[in-house]
Amino acid sequence: MGLGDNSGLVPRFCDEMFSTALKKSQRHKHVSYHIQVSYFEIYNEKIHDLLTSNAQNPSASVADDASAKPNLRVREHPDDGPYVDGLSNFIVASFSDVQAWLKVGNRQRATAATGMNDKSSRSHSVFTITMTETTIEDLEGEKHETVKRSLINLVDLAGSERLSKSSTTGQRMKEGASINTSLLTLGKVISALSARSKLSGKRKKQLFIPYRDSTLTWILRESLGGNSRTAMIATVSP
Repeated sequence: MGLGDNSGLVPRFCDEMFSTALKKSQRHKHVSYHIQVSYFEIYNEKIHDLLTSNAQNPSASVADDASAKPNLRVREHPDDGPYVDGLSNFIVASFSDVQAWLKVGNRQRATAATGMNDKSSRSHSVFTITMTETTIEDLEGEKHETVKRSLINLVDLAGSERLSKSSTTGQRMKEGASINTSLLTLGKVISALSARSKLSGKRKKQLFIPYRDSTLTWILRESLGGNSRTAMIATVSP
């Protein structure tokens, strides 16, 4: 997300996305875009909507205990795969709209001080952009409409923790254990997908991918192993 005036990956991506969409729609008057966003966190394997109606009140306080937030369930669509049931979505018309919603969501995200970080993320977050491109062309006197839909998941993973360095106890220690477990599962899923890519035929179909072993990998199933492109950026301590 970035700190202070230094924008992170998510706002930079969104800024470039709107800039590109605007340029294309200006060059091609028959092309239009409809963009929606949602934002949720995965805290101790529970999903919380970060853009709920309560979160829209700037004066609302952020509860230290994230368990006070309503838990949402993951369901599976026959065509689109896993999704968060009841998650709020909002239409955005500009990058400034995205910035406003990011601010709302970041204010609600679970954070706490540890021995390694004054403001440590205690959850994974997923900022989802749904972009619909509509093209209307006049072909032989008839108007033809083509609709393309893209789903972009921008995921901020909480960092793995060593108890000896983070100096956490009680609830913070439980949070750290949950974070480490989900990151371990993510590693297993990526390794299994890599191994499967080298197989063919029956052996490829039989190789088990442990998506359901964590909420993170289950909700990101289509992003990791579906009809998608996936990129991971990591910061490594020297």
